[in-house]
Amino acid sequence: MSLPLPDSDALAASHALQQLIAAEIEQQGGAIAFSRFMELALYAPRLGYYSGGAAKLGADGDFTTAPEITPLFGATLARAAAAIIAQSAPNIIEFGAGTGKLARDVLTALQADGVAVESYTIIELSGELRARQQEALKDFPQVRWLDGFPDAFSGVVLANEVLDAMPIELVVKTAGGWRRQMVTVEGGRFAYVQHEFDAALMEQLARQVPGADTLPEGYLTEIHPVACGFMASLARMFESGKGAALLFDYGFPAHEYYVDQRSGGTLMCHYRHHAHPEPFYLPGLQDITAHVDFTAMALAAQDAGLEVLGYMSQAGFLLGYGIGELLMRTDPEDAVRFLPQSKAVQKLVSPAEMGELFKVLAVGRDVELPAALLQADRSHRL
Repeated sequence: MSLPLPDSDALAASHALQQLIAAEIEQQGGAIAFSRFMELALYAPRLGYYSGGAAKLGADGDFTTAPEITPLFGATLARAAAAIIAQSAPNIIEFGAGTGKLARDVLTALQADGVAVESYTIIELSGELRARQQEALKDFPQVRWLDGFPDAFSGVVLANEVLDAMPIELVVKTAGGWRRQMVTVEGGRFAYVQHEFDAALMEQLARQVPGADTLPEGYLTEIHPVACGFMASLARMFESGKGAALLFDYGFPAHEYYVDQRSGGTLMCHYRHHAHPEPFYLPGLQDITAHVDFTAMALAAQDAGLEVLGYMSQAGFLLGYGIGELLMRTDPEDAVRFLPQSKAVQKLVSPAEMGELFKVLAVGRDVELPAALLQADRSHRL
């Protein structure tokens, strides 16, 4: 691959992480689950991609998210948050808040509309990002940080591109049935080796992949037990309260996910704004993601006691909550201000850009989404 070379400090950090992973592989008898490899590559203390010190977002990072494109994304989410707060409580939790821009844009818009927010809690695993968030949000005293789920909660949960970065299991169909892709060390390099399933993983496969037995030999895909566990944790958090979680991410319902054209899976890595499929390249210096199976997420939420409030494209959600109206608050005659915002909104809602690939899953308890979103709802396709 022809990718930008990291500096010597970054290379040293990646080498240290590779040694840590290799040591665990040896301790575990020669192989670890891919989910464990991905967990260490992304979250190992001080060395993982999200727990290390490198920039992740924006021009100097590896990828750009919707909140970084325009404040109108956050302003639109603020409208959704206000509608949920009116039915529950004036509290917001954001998972994986990036640079803090989404939180700032949401809080700024809510403040301008006279909607009080008593607490805005950020759950962030990256020390580098938490420091950036604290600087960006220093003017909002209601913001606090936690390392994990609170025991109980009422209000709004926001999660933008969080599910895709949760460790996944890689599985492959062989002549002898489904096998789990494990990670070993061969010739000083990480490599895949196949192991048999355990009962829990087999149950997850049967639950998640429709027609798994009919897929062809060699078919590789992902299953998402960690993300399903996250949905169950959301349900426990809402158990004695009410509110809704809005989860934005790229992915598909199951019947579009496990199809012939995705026979190699959806695993993708992001390094310096280059996308490639090699998770063993410079561990700790690149993001590793997989598309979200929204059917699996919805079922996990329902199984744990939450209601599926809606599922739609990002375009349907943003247009339904009036991002076009928010754009028109900038005078179209003021080309210097209007055109960049118009271009940004087009990127967020165009089917050729983020509008169709990105979806929104809303789950919750004892609240409803507004009628304006019903025409965009695709819950029946889950």
